[in-house]
Amino acid sequence: MEFITFAESTLNLLGFVVGLILGIFAYIGFRNTGSPTLFRLNISFFSISIGFGVVGFGYMFESLVLGYVKIDTWIQTLGIAIQTVGYFFIAFSHGIKSFFPKSRYFKSIVVPLFLIPANSIEHIIRSISFILLVYGTIETIMSYMENRNRNTIFVATGLGLLALGEFLGWYSIVFPKSVLYFISVSTKIVGLGALFVPISQVPLRGGPRFGNNI
Repeated sequence: MEFITFAESTLNLLGFVVGLILGIFAYIGFRNTGSPTLFRLNISFFSISIGFGVVGFGYMFESLVLGYVKIDTWIQTLGIAIQTVGYFFIAFSHGIKSFFPKSRYFKSIVVPLFLIPANSIEHIIRSISFILLVYGTIETIMSYMENRNRNTIFVATGLGLLALGEFLGWYSIVFPKSVLYFISVSTKIVGLGALFVPISQVPLRGGPRFGNNI
């Protein structure tokens, strides 16, 4: 196994473990409280974990078992797509009102993400993930301004880092074989780690709304 493939697999498997732990905590919280929000977060974190796992285990299987030198790109695309399902449920936990923002200024920033390169499915999926995560970050920051809940800072930080990770992942497509991919995955793992702080407390103190009171 080449070092680059090994490093990519290791980072994605670490993301798999972190996402799995978050999913377990969200599930325990749901079992204790019956909160619909925690049920959606349970689906979200398990989806993110599976997405990381598809890439990590997929790369290892193709490299070690099949002996491929060049790893199939569809594995990466599939993993990102599954993670995007998780990001959707995070945004849905905020009561998402519309997929595209109404602000013309914000549209001028978001829309170009869908234009270059137009023939990349992974690019489009990452763009969708970025929009969902930015939405969740903005809603969480607004929630903090209203409630001043300290844990909300961790949520906003986690979602913001996930969004940054997807943005860097988009650039890693534009500039392949660069260090951006490793920075992207590492940033997303740190983002999940930030979310662990409030999520880990949920089974102990009930199931508040993700964007408001965690």
